[in-house]
Amino acid sequence: MAKRIRSFDVVIVGAGPAGLGMGATLVSLGLESFVILERSAVGASFLRWPKETRFITPSFNSNQFGALDLNAICPHTSPAYSLGVEHPSGAEYADYLRAVAEHFDLPVETGVDVSTVAPKSPKRGFRLETSDGPIDARFVVWAAGEMTYPNVAAVEGGELCLHSSTVTAWSDLEGDKRYVIGGSESGIDAAVGLSAASCDAVVLDREAPWERRGPDPSVLLSPFTQARLKTALEIGRVTLRSEAGVSTVRRNGDGYHIELEDGEVVHSARRPILASGFAGSAAQIESLFEWRDDGFPWLTENDESTRSAGLFLVGPEVRQDDVIFCFIYKFRQRFAVVANQIADRLKIDPEPLEEYRRQGLFLDDLSCCGEDCAC
Repeated sequence: MAKRIRSFDVVIVGAGPAGLGMGATLVSLGLESFVILERSAVGASFLRWPKETRFITPSFNSNQFGALDLNAICPHTSPAYSLGVEHPSGAEYADYLRAVAEHFDLPVETGVDVSTVAPKSPKRGFRLETSDGPIDARFVVWAAGEMTYPNVAAVEGGELCLHSSTVTAWSDLEGDKRYVIGGSESGIDAAVGLSAASCDAVVLDREAPWERRGPDPSVLLSPFTQARLKTALEIGRVTLRSEAGVSTVRRNGDGYHIELEDGEVVHSARRPILASGFAGSAAQIESLFEWRDDGFPWLTENDESTRSAGLFLVGPEVRQDDVIFCFIYKFRQRFAVVANQIADRLKIDPEPLEEYRRQGLFLDDLSCCGEDCAC
């Protein structure tokens, strides 16, 4: 027997920090007709982090003084307060997310996989086909994140590598030397983790991200990572190679050949670590977006798809011109922007969102973004 079609005003896809933070924002508006669909578990991506990996942004309980914890996803919460740590592990942060879901009584349904999202007709909403039956929604908020979609196509033969996001623990890897392809945050985190496990790490990158300076932390190594890298370099277990862009990875007997763009071939006895970032989840509903040249979806000033009215994007894939919202403390500032649009169209009083504005969580004016630091 076919399952009945359920209907909601809003369906949020994903129960990570973006989906739960968006859900808490809707709760503040008094909206009851919404559901959060998660194919795995609350905070599932964080539960897959290598056990040594920690948040690069520090948590600090400063809510009493009007400064929200950098890793909080909504007002009046703090991972530092609830977890008692400054740089949470993935498993610890998943505990915080579960606490948020329980405290706000968010309507999370786990084990529900969304296979398709299709517009019903102009201004009529969407039909979602899910493993739990079809769902109709006036609005869809896509919050499925990035981590479960590793970018293995960054180099030819990338599928032969071990993507950094699939490592359970750096200390579990065998061998006394590993090559890491990519020298940004995830690559340096891998090198530091390998170093701590008494394994030499050679980082290969076309540029030298570890030397990059500028005002935007989204494209720089965090101070937390810089400090750990400095220690690993002093120990002598990490080698950084710039002008070493990788073109191809091939099997060679029991090992691997890493071919660099200048023609040099490096032999690795173990699978190279691929720290190439993520392809992003929005590509799962590719036809519902128009796409920028840099591979991110075009969005209106309210983070709505320019192709599919009523479809909103929240989370690390959000881009507004050159402004990048890849960190939690950045993309949480856009939940109220999306919620304000939904409230307006559902004729709900948006006044509760003023608390978000007072907390610095209602960033609808981007003119201040991109300011340089004086020193």
